[in-house]
Amino acid sequence: MGGQDASTTTTRSFTTRLLTEETWPDFAALVEANNGVWGGCWCMGFHPQGVGAGRTVAGNKAAKQAHVRAGTVHQVLVYEGDDCVGWCQFGPPVELPNIKNTKAYAKELTREPDWRIGCIFTASRHRGQGVARAAVAGVIEAIRAAGGGVVEAYPEQVEARPPQRGAYFHTGPETLFEEFGFERDRQIAKWRWVMRLDVAG
Repeated sequence: MGGQDASTTTTRSFTTRLLTEETWPDFAALVEANNGVWGGCWCMGFHPQGVGAGRTVAGNKAAKQAHVRAGTVHQVLVYEGDDCVGWCQFGPPVELPNIKNTKAYAKELTREPDWRIGCIFTASRHRGQGVARAAVAGVIEAIRAAGGGVVEAYPEQVEARPPQRGAYFHTGPETLFEEFGFERDRQIAKWRWVMRLDVAG
């Protein structure tokens, strides 16, 4: 998602729904309208299969749909009216094992979280309107409804960083998670942090 999306105040009204077989067509339409998202990942990067060598766009789509059918995906979709305009992926670590900077992450790990937040995506023409904020809010409420627990996010630091021309932070900017009370746990890359929030059930 674009960093500017998190810092813009808006009066737009969004609703959220979980990604299910019923909402799959809405999710698929958004992905297809955006070139498969990041060259065709279909939001599979955090899943066990991952993306990259040996993976195809069609294969990524089929794998994502299989996760939806099996109930092994958690994702909040954001709607403006009837149009799906963004999402935030989340899930337990077994569902989303592929985070970046894994060696640095494991080095000071004391306990795994109950939940992870993976990628955040906002349709290009809706960036800067609060979609990402609505998505993260929806995730927190979904986790609360599921019993709560420790939630981790892996955003990028924007403060004290040179301007990122055309940057697109697929795990979100740190400032967005600060709004919801997430706190820094540890640094795992020059500009990436593990942030945690304890959500009551």
